[in-house]
Amino acid sequence: MQVALVTVGDELLAGDTVNTNASWLADQLTARGVAVERVTTVPDRVDDIAAVVGEYRDAYDAVLVTGGVGPTHDDVTMDGVAAAAGVDLVANGAALDYLTEHGGYAADDLTEGTTHLPAGARVINNPEGVAPGCVIDSVYVFPGVPAEMRAMFASVADEFAGAAPFVATVETPEPESTLLDRLAAVRERFDVTVGSYPGDHVRVKFTGTDEERVEAAAAWLRERVDPLDGAAADRTDGED
Repeated sequence: MQVALVTVGDELLAGDTVNTNASWLADQLTARGVAVERVTTVPDRVDDIAAVVGEYRDAYDAVLVTGGVGPTHDDVTMDGVAAAAGVDLVANGAALDYLTEHGGYAADDLTEGTTHLPAGARVINNPEGVAPGCVIDSVYVFPGVPAEMRAMFASVADEFAGAAPFVATVETPEPESTLLDRLAAVRERFDVTVGSYPGDHVRVKFTGTDEERVEAAAAWLRERVDPLDGAAADRTDGED
């Protein structure tokens, strides 16, 4: 399963807000065996949202959109998603019922921003706030407030599944530039994905669907690099 993430908000592009939603969703989806192929941030503009969502809807199995959902003037994500799907925003009875019956809101106090969804959409109820999300075709829409988005994702998480990868890491104090020949060799010898991440030390990450192959690649490199003193040299995870 291949998906794209779209985060919406002028505040993200201006650096006023850290885009934790994208990294959290990517982590959750990857752990479920889903390949995240794109992460794109767009401003609070209907045309921009519609263009990106429309393009990604045609290219990937699912598109997850966060941000710009709610009652204020800059909450235009639903408008953009509706435009991408070629439908109008209409009153959603299921959203209204949930807000009045479970949220404790009076119908007269609710705005179109919290009760109108793209025509034909399935509502994703918001147990942590007022603004609902929705699913239309293969597009999933969530509010940008992290606590709300995470709770709502949990209700649809089982709709995203694949073969969870096995991961092993090797850490070394050697500079990344000195590892180039060995990284090239391990990539040639083993059919696994290899990532190299420098920082206080270099962490080399091996990923694949075959646990033995991932372990063998990590072991091969581990024998050929300086160990990281006082730290675990490797970690392997696998999930069904």
